[in-house]
Amino acid sequence: MTFYFPAPHHPWERGINENTNGLLREFFPKGKDITDTPEDYIQRKYHELNLRPRKGLGYKTPYEVYFSKVLHLA
Repeated sequence: MTFYFPAPHHPWERGINENTNGLLREFFPKGKDITDTPEDYIQRKYHELNLRPRKGLGYKTPYEVYFSKVLHLA
């Protein structure tokens, strides 16, 4: 299997990763201590992000890509 390691300090080579980091920052701002955050809130946001279609994945959700299943989201 071929692996690709982007160069250090080149965020434009890690598109989906950088996009996901931005989405996470909406719920968990930088510098915020998440040890006080309830586990059920973290799990809800985890599921919310995994069921969100992404342009970089051909408008499929990360769940669909990982499990190779098509979801019918309304």
